[in-house]
Amino acid sequence: MGMKGKIALGAVVGIVVIGAVSANAGDGGSGGTGGTGSGDKASSSSGERTGGEKGKDTAEAAEKKAAFAGDGDFQVGSDLKPGTYRTTGNTDGMCYWERAKDSSGEVDSLLANDNVTGTSYVTVKATDKLFSSSGCEDWEAVDDKAKAKGSPATTMAGDGGMFRVGVDIAPGTYKSTGNTDDSCYWERAKDAEHGLESITANDNVTGSAVVTISASDAYFKTTGCQDWKKSG
Repeated sequence: MGMKGKIALGAVVGIVVIGAVSANAGDGGSGGTGGTGSGDKASSSSGERTGGEKGKDTAEAAEKKAAFAGDGDFQVGSDLKPGTYRTTGNTDGMCYWERAKDSSGEVDSLLANDNVTGTSYVTVKATDKLFSSSGCEDWEAVDDKAKAKGSPATTMAGDGGMFRVGVDIAPGTYKSTGNTDDSCYWERAKDAEHGLESITANDNVTGSAVVTISASDAYFKTTGCQDWKKSG
């Protein structure tokens, strides 16, 4: 699939398909977080503490296995384990990823996809067959149950991509002002599967945007917006 096709598909799923969530119901991937992508990291820390040099080597190998490159096709179960992964530091808008139910390369195989600026979290399910990534920074496994180290932020870059609620950012009411060209898109999500059923609420905004992010939200996504600041 050429880059032109990739960008078009990403735009359809990521930004163009918005508006009333009820109008989209029943069309996307299933809700609920999945996977256990943190297992390797957890075992690596334990090995390093208790196994000396041998444990350290095992830990480094596990850490390396838990991450994968930002370019390539990866078979779920052999090249990567089901779980939640993150890519961050994508600055040129050329990062594209997709989850697929087989490796035919056909549009019908596509489960979810997106074009990324900033950070993206993606949950790869055990029932997925292929995960593809193009032009992205390397992916790393993240612990779905991890708590914040320190206090979550109360400001967000308007083009920062995805933020994990309660870890990257604190829940609360946020405001973004000065959005002039309707390219500001925000989304509250209950998981990182990126199906339409994952979306709790979303909108394209001109002018000021005010959004209350609930503590029960899993992620908040923002692209093309002015920076957000917690206002309540």
